[in-house]
Amino acid sequence: MLDMFNIMGKVKEAQERIKKIKENLAQVVVTGESGGGMVKATVDGNRKILKIEIEPSIVRPEDREMIQDLVVAAVNIALQSVDEKIKDELRKGTEGLLPNIPGLDLGNLA
Repeated sequence: MLDMFNIMGKVKEAQERIKKIKENLAQVVVTGESGGGMVKATVDGNRKILKIEIEPSIVRPEDREMIQDLVVAAVNIALQSVDEKIKDELRKGTEGLLPNIPGLDLGNLA
């Protein structure tokens, strides 16, 4: 029989750790690049875009569509990278706290 008080205590501890991890993730900054570095997008651990940088040499009206595509690519690369860091931090922060329960994905909590 499972010890419900022990499980509830572990859940509470997990919630506290996840809260601390989320606070720490605000300090994580990741930059994604596309077009060989011509376009850069910087995001934080809260998945907020902090900065978009565009190489001045590619800013011509006839290149507008290409620039838009490069911005989208850079943002997506940065978001994918930060998602990996978030999952890694959550995994490290809750390791050994809760039993390995199939289907329990704490990666969605960030």
